[in-house]
Amino acid sequence: MKRLSIAALALCLLIGCNENKPEQTTLSGLKKSDFVSEVQGKTTELYVLTNSNGIEACITNLGGRLVSLMVPDKNGNMKDVVLGYDNISDYVNVDGNYGALIGRYGNRIKDGKFTLDGVEYTLPQNNFGHSLHGGPEGYHTRVWDANQVDDQTLVLTYLSKDGEAGYPGNLDIKVTYKLTNDNAVDIKYEATTDKATVVNLTNHSYFNLSGDLSTQNLDQIIMINADNYTPVGETLIPTGIEPVEGTPMDLREPVAIGAHIDDEFEQLQFGKGYDHNWVLNTNGNLNEVAARVVSPKSGIVLEVYTNEPGIQFYAGNFMEEAGDKGKHGVVYPFRGAFCLETQHYPDSPNQPGFPSTVLLPGEKYMSRCIYKFTVE
Repeated sequence: MKRLSIAALALCLLIGCNENKPEQTTLSGLKKSDFVSEVQGKTTELYVLTNSNGIEACITNLGGRLVSLMVPDKNGNMKDVVLGYDNISDYVNVDGNYGALIGRYGNRIKDGKFTLDGVEYTLPQNNFGHSLHGGPEGYHTRVWDANQVDDQTLVLTYLSKDGEAGYPGNLDIKVTYKLTNDNAVDIKYEATTDKATVVNLTNHSYFNLSGDLSTQNLDQIIMINADNYTPVGETLIPTGIEPVEGTPMDLREPVAIGAHIDDEFEQLQFGKGYDHNWVLNTNGNLNEVAARVVSPKSGIVLEVYTNEPGIQFYAGNFMEEAGDKGKHGVVYPFRGAFCLETQHYPDSPNQPGFPSTVLLPGEKYMSRCIYKFTVE
């Protein structure tokens, strides 16, 4: 009995010590417990991926969001290069797309309507009378089922039911995040449907490569491998395809994001800066760079590879002038980040001249986006 009492006492002391032990944080300073909640009747969590080089990616299954991404700068110091929040409550309560998986249709569909097989479908209108990013309750608001396969791989699945947000067909989606040993976040999208539908999935991470998320992005140098882009009307719906030659939209040679962003050019005035789709020259070749950005301050380089025909470059022109308080209380300023969303073109369901986004039963939707990091 005496031995049992001593063992019981030792166990109690051990439990007590563990209870008082501070919670371990991620490399980016996040607490997993701040992401555990119940949303839409499902449990949310934070998943941590690490590779052999010490790079860390934190992802929550609420919206499939990339919450933080720690990569080395030119001095070997680890820096977080994506905007986001440090708790699940802010992701639930603040309307935004930081790091999120976007669908069923990334970008805009004019008037929130499209016709497929003679049937007109009506979608939620949430942007100048158009449907943007699947509407206000798109995939960025959904709790995905998650399976962390290993230290470097997270598989997210979601069944988007027939009629959800007005879209036809039960869409069975799988998104795989892989943190590779060559320092890339490789995102693989797969989907099947039981009824003809339209699909355009993307990731809406907000990047700032400077290593200081409280600063603007204007000194960061961008290149987009595209001879053409899709100009837009006043409400940001494409009006066709035009060459970038001779315009501020020509980003084929590296240039500072801020160099021409406020030029008196109608397209930039419509978007309050860059918020357009570029028609990539890469022809779906995953080995050819679609876009490249470097921060002169940190030396961090981001290269984007994709099999998609287009990429949306958004320079944070609709970020709040007053700033949005993000991770660790940091205030994110106006134009405090940029997005590079690999995609089919906006409003493709209503524009026969654009590559089709129709997915039929028996077919498989396959899309890849690789965000690769180096230093110079």
